[in-house]
Amino acid sequence: MKALLSIKPQFVEKIFSGEKRFEYRKCIFANKNITTIVVYATMPIGKIVGEFRVDEILENNPSDLWIETCPFSGIEKTFYDAYFEGKSKAFAIKIKDVQIYDEPINPYMKREKFTPPQSFCYLKSSHCFYNE
Repeated sequence: MKALLSIKPQFVEKIFSGEKRFEYRKCIFANKNITTIVVYATMPIGKIVGEFRVDEILENNPSDLWIETCPFSGIEKTFYDAYFEGKSKAFAIKIKDVQIYDEPINPYMKREKFTPPQSFCYLKSSHCFYNE
């Protein structure tokens, strides 16, 4: 199963360059069958730019998760700490097999009333943006 994640452009760039090998989240999918993440780069890009496979999802307290993932975090510790401030759990999606699309997809042209997810949404095969 696939999920569509909204990710800020500066982090999208680092994911596809290989500098960022973990995508951090405060909450994670209830559906444990997510194998692929489709990447929506938030504004000012506003397009679906690629995808990656989920290697594994790590869960820990923020301090220990940082120690485990920091060499390939792609972010500064101050940003990480601010993001997880006050949280007792943190999640890191370990990224593998990144694929950047030759042509980014404008979801606003593919789906009437497209609204990017605040964090993520599940994609059913009927909602795929790229096989139409």
